[in-house]
Amino acid sequence: MNYIEIIGFSAAFLTTAAFLPQVYKTWKTKDVSALSLPMLLMFITGITLWLVYGFYIYSPSMIVANTITIGSSILLIYFKIKYNEKL
Repeated sequence: MNYIEIIGFSAAFLTTAAFLPQVYKTWKTKDVSALSLPMLLMFITGITLWLVYGFYIYSPSMIVANTITIGSSILLIYFKIKYNEKL
């Protein structure tokens, strides 16, 4: 692993980890009022494109980070749809 991938994994860890508290808070409180569904859909589309790009250039850090972030985004979209109906 070269130093560029170490920088990539460091960035991937920080940006992915920064997203996880929002997922946890939304899951615990079931409050989705501040979440914008169009923003989440645009975000997951962008992350999916980054994932495709990561595979194209074979960047393990991009692949790992974007795979995890897609999963987190899917959870937030699920919560937005599920908990929004109960309000």
